[in-house]
Amino acid sequence: MSNFVQSLKLWFAPERIRDDGDTPDYRFSLANERTFLAWLRTALALIGGGFAVDQFLPDLRWGWRIGLALALLAAGVLCSLRAVNHWVRCERAMRRGEDLPTSRFPTVLSLAVAVVAVAMVVVVLFGWEG
Repeated sequence: MSNFVQSLKLWFAPERIRDDGDTPDYRFSLANERTFLAWLRTALALIGGGFAVDQFLPDLRWGWRIGLALALLAAGVLCSLRAVNHWVRCERAMRRGEDLPTSRFPTVLSLAVAVVAVAMVVVVLFGWEG
C-alpha cells in the first residue's frame, strides 16, 4: 500500500521522481510519455463513445442505453487514471534500472470493450426497442 501512496504522490509532484535512481536515456522517458498520451487518447475515445451512445441512440431502451454509456464512461475514467499510474511506475522502474512493470489492465480493458461491443451487436441484431 505504501508503494501505491508513493506513486500517487508522484502524480501531483512528478518532479520528485528525479530523486529516485538515475536519469534514464531521454528517448526512453519520451517513449514512456508517448505511451501515456496514447492511453489518454484511448480514454478520450471511450468517454466520447459513452456520450455518443447516450446522445445519439435515443430509441434504444433506457436500460441498455445507460448501461452501455456508463460502461464506456467508466472504462474511460479507469483508462485515464491507469495512464498516469503506469507512466509513474515505468519512469521509476527505468530510473532504478528495474524491469518495467507488468499489468493486467490492457487485458481487462480489452475484455470490457469486447463485452460492450458484443452487447451493441446484440442490440443491432435484435432491434433498438429490446
